[in-house]
Amino acid sequence: MRSRVTMVFAATAVLLGGIMLVPAAYARLSAGETESVSESVAAPTPSPPAPPTLAAGTVSVNFEGEFFSWALLDRETDELSGSKNMAATSSTESMLKAWIVADYLRQHHEESPDQEPQDEVLAAASAAIRDSDDDGANLVYRLAGGSYSAQADGSPDPVIARAIELCGLTDTKRGNVKGYEGWWSFTRMSPRDAVRLGDCIADGTAAGPKWTEWLLTEMSKVRGSAAKEEQQERSGGGRWGIVDGLPESITSQGPVSIKNGWTPLYYDGNWHVNCLAVTEKWSLAVMLRYPIENGLDYGADVCASVASQLVTPQPGGALKVPQQPIGKL
Repeated sequence: MRSRVTMVFAATAVLLGGIMLVPAAYARLSAGETESVSESVAAPTPSPPAPPTLAAGTVSVNFEGEFFSWALLDRETDELSGSKNMAATSSTESMLKAWIVADYLRQHHEESPDQEPQDEVLAAASAAIRDSDDDGANLVYRLAGGSYSAQADGSPDPVIARAIELCGLTDTKRGNVKGYEGWWSFTRMSPRDAVRLGDCIADGTAAGPKWTEWLLTEMSKVRGSAAKEEQQERSGGGRWGIVDGLPESITSQGPVSIKNGWTPLYYDGNWHVNCLAVTEKWSLAVMLRYPIENGLDYGADVCASVASQLVTPQPGGALKVPQQPIGKL
């Protein structure tokens, strides 16, 4: 009887293409069980990959200039990363307009919760963000309580003092360039303070609960390029830099709110260029000083390159496809 079972087992193995039966099936055959047994186990459903984001990583830029620094704040974990000199400072230029508008809107709502700002003031605030309009920013700055004279005589500028207090800034201070004392654009800020400022705007602290969404929306609608023809004496195209380094897989997740600052300053012969962008997940800042003759496009490309190198996972990373940095660096 044993030999007959063995022959059945061997024949079954041939019919199944040489696949050996498990011991339990062999035992049933040995006991005289002739019915067939079929068992299957469903494969586990793989978890979908996490959507791309910006995360701490190595940045390599062939930078030609006096100052290059960047910082990234993970808004979900509060992890702060960046270049070794991310606490070093440079002038904010128009990047500070986002705070100036936020400071005014928060104060106005606290003082007059049932009243909207005048239409012309809201229009000025919008122009200060979307078109980096200096006149609009100066109007809002005065209404927020800014004082050029207060800063010039050594007293802290109240608008900047509130940014330091409310947003927990540690490196920000008034500018001290001779001949430019009291100018809000010469406020000195580090990249790590800039990302804290971006977080402060995005979490509602800066503009308050009523106006935060409005401000972030305005920052997502910044327009105009770095092209010379789009740069005017008191306003200019400001949609460039970090946003140009982000793939569609990130920009499609939600709005990216930005505010750049850029000025060619002849007292030191440098472009002072700053890029700030913030989303629900992260806040990124890049700050630069480099020779004026290099042009604004150079700084825009550096900001884009930093952003593209921090994308995680890298596009094509699973296939080990090498990525080229953005810009002429």
